[in-house]
Amino acid sequence: MGKQTQLPATKRRVSPAGRWELEDAKARFSEVVRQAREDGPQRVSVRGHDSVVIMSVEEFERLTPAVPRVPFVQFIEDLHLGGLDLEREADHDRDVEF
Repeated sequence: MGKQTQLPATKRRVSPAGRWELEDAKARFSEVVRQAREDGPQRVSVRGHDSVVIMSVEEFERLTPAVPRVPFVQFIEDLHLGGLDLEREADHDRDVEF
């Protein structure tokens, strides 16, 4: 077994649990994935701003709808708005005094 090398304490970035800077997430991607599966979603920031969240597929499937969405046209047709008056009166310029 090879010897693991660790960065000196001054080179390691300490961040709150579940938060990673992009550089650290790239360098330790396996750990980010492991923590996403075990501890929940992991946020990755770019230039100090949250950019993406890495989560387990189980968490993703829990958050996404199980049934496909209805296409927009079908949704509007299913509202049965046939009796709704959508006529608009002609708008002839406003009277403006100068």
